[in-house]
Amino acid sequence: MEKKTKTLYILSIIAIIAFLLMQVYWLYVRYDYTLLEYEIQMQARIENILNEYDQLRTKSTINFGDVTTTRTIKNLNIDVDSLGQRASTATVKTRTYNAIRLLGITEKRKLTKSEKEKLSKLLEDSLLASVSRVASFDVSSAPDDGAAWSAMNRYELDVRSPFTVEGIDSLLRKDDIRAEVSLVVTDSMIWKTVVMPHTSIFNPHFVITHPYSELEKKSVVIDCSIPTAEIFRQMGWTLVLATVLSIFLIMCLVWQIKTIAKLTRLDKMRNLFVTTMIHELKRPISTLKMYVSGIESDKLMADTDFRKEVAGETRMALDNLSAYFSKLRDITFNNVDEIPLSITSFNLAGLIDHLLQATAIPSTKTVVFKNEVPEEMTISADRQHMSNILTNLVENAIKYSGDEVTVEISAQIADGSVAIDVSDNGYGIQSADRNKIFNRFYRGKAPSTDIPGMGLGLAYVKLLVEAHSGDVSVESREGIGSTFTIKLPQ
Repeated sequence: MEKKTKTLYILSIIAIIAFLLMQVYWLYVRYDYTLLEYEIQMQARIENILNEYDQLRTKSTINFGDVTTTRTIKNLNIDVDSLGQRASTATVKTRTYNAIRLLGITEKRKLTKSEKEKLSKLLEDSLLASVSRVASFDVSSAPDDGAAWSAMNRYELDVRSPFTVEGIDSLLRKDDIRAEVSLVVTDSMIWKTVVMPHTSIFNPHFVITHPYSELEKKSVVIDCSIPTAEIFRQMGWTLVLATVLSIFLIMCLVWQIKTIAKLTRLDKMRNLFVTTMIHELKRPISTLKMYVSGIESDKLMADTDFRKEVAGETRMALDNLSAYFSKLRDITFNNVDEIPLSITSFNLAGLIDHLLQATAIPSTKTVVFKNEVPEEMTISADRQHMSNILTNLVENAIKYSGDEVTVEISAQIADGSVAIDVSDNGYGIQSADRNKIFNRFYRGKAPSTDIPGMGLGLAYVKLLVEAHSGDVSVESREGIGSTFTIKLPQ
């Protein structure tokens, strides 16, 4: 049985550890998936912001109210060599026109609406311009001709309205995106946005490299941090559900282990109870058997002293049996109200003297009793139960002490209740055991392992005291001794 129990313990612990590892792995995968989803959303937002910035830059270049105006001519040349290899060259010419000369205006001022329309028509075929820039680029690496034309448009846009860190950063902040922005020149042309996803779940961030002027190999690099608090917020219900289920399953497994341990302990207690019961019953039965054998002898019975001794010892053995069975009966009650009480008034000091005289003292110990109860003190309680309560406490004081034992009993009446103290100079009770010693079948740790008992004595004491609507408590110091206090209403 013990081997199977240990195996079950080990399997349960392995199951708990395996479940926790599986749950941690599942949460990790879920966290990484949520992180990836959030990253994709952020990338889409940043792409929209980049497009918005390009639109703002485009609008800023359309202004015919200035003295000079810039126009760009784009051309894409495609050659195919004898081997069929395609070579593409993009040429961009930028011309600056003088609006005053074209319109014949003699003063610097803003143009009227009609003047702007006239200027727009003149720019289409006018030769009154100076070529300010001519640039050619090898665009053979372009995916298609459309990409090359788009690159020339972005080149033109950057010439007219340069891409700036401040401009894109302001739009990012406006959309509540915190990122580090830098402008770089790459070794080769980049034709599409490149995204480097996060590589760490502890400090996640992704990097977007977006070409804003492919022909000049210029790109903007946006290093965007991902707030982990936002990821956990999106995983809120998942985390709560996973945590609740994990706690529930672990509690079930722990409860199962505790139940098995409790059943195992109860099985041991049952065996110990049977063994102890046989031992306890054996003494009075042996006494009765011995004296019954003496009764059969007429010669012995003719001795008056012997006959009185036989009657006294027989009565004592029967009293012990009766008290033992009463204890077994009372301890089986589930409710203290079920215990029958016969409340009478009696002298407490006399009761204590009687039970101290009847207490069996081991031959290996020297016991000193001190009855400090006032001789005239009278209390109201069930005399037999009170005797059983004090007997149990005195016997425990003797059992859980060294060779030199001192047991002192005192009492005082105050505020409508009597407080009875039973003190000893024994081993004391460990702090971890003090809240458990009144539980049924519980036996605290003691210096000696051969002390008989089955853990019912103090449980029996508590049961009888509560049946009197009273209370029992203990104060103890290891190596110094213990004091049990019983309080009964009067």
